[in-house]
Amino acid sequence: MTSLHALYLGIIEGLTEFLPVSSTGHLILASHLLHIPDSDFMVVFEIAIQLGAIMAVVYMYWKKLFTMSTIKRLVVGFIPTGIAGFVIYPHLKVLLQSPLVVAASLFLGGIVILFVENAYYGWKENGKVILRHEVSMKEAFFLGLYQIIALIPGVSRSGAMIVGGLLMKLDRKVLTEFTFLLAVPTMAAATLYSLYKNIHVVAQVGNLETLAIGMVTSFIVATFVIKLFLDYIRKHTFVAFGFYRILIGLIAFTVFFPR
Repeated sequence: MTSLHALYLGIIEGLTEFLPVSSTGHLILASHLLHIPDSDFMVVFEIAIQLGAIMAVVYMYWKKLFTMSTIKRLVVGFIPTGIAGFVIYPHLKVLLQSPLVVAASLFLGGIVILFVENAYYGWKENGKVILRHEVSMKEAFFLGLYQIIALIPGVSRSGAMIVGGLLMKLDRKVLTEFTFLLAVPTMAAATLYSLYKNIHVVAQVGNLETLAIGMVTSFIVATFVIKLFLDYIRKHTFVAFGFYRILIGLIAFTVFFPR
């Protein structure tokens, strides 16, 4: 991987981490299109680069992030994902290099978003959507359960939580902000564990610098995306992301399906 590759992937990560379109899926597809060879470092890079985007959340939400109320909800939301990640993830690592798995996840996830949005519209019209300033402890736990589905590449961590939150009839803004906040412990743990298990790979000449370029780039881009995304969902639904996922999934099938 070159420094230019790291820059490209950092931009993609920053653009997609907090949208329900799967940043990992986009990184996998992009790495194949850029002809970056599969390697242990590439697997680490695709996970660790997300820490840059997560730091954008810390930067923008640090006052809210470190309140006791938020910390308790993040701990409750992280527990199911942390356990599942430790137990299940080692068995799913092989999927991290499969563009066809990503294509299928993107396509099916887009269809799910469209169906759930249709149901949510009806609930909102009937006054069944919950309007409050933060999720409850119980809702935080169930959102953590939904987040487990995102261990499959292409599903999208934020996408899984958004679908789960809409099914629980949560307010869009409150739900979206909680997906931002829960990303901090989730991705920080995933990154630190990956770096710990592969420190010999990261320490090789040039790899640390390449990883730093990707992280810094994703941080800068994600800082702008978070604000734009919140402004967007105040006026719009997630339907556009559902159609986008379906389109990208179909394109990926066309490009990567064995002939």
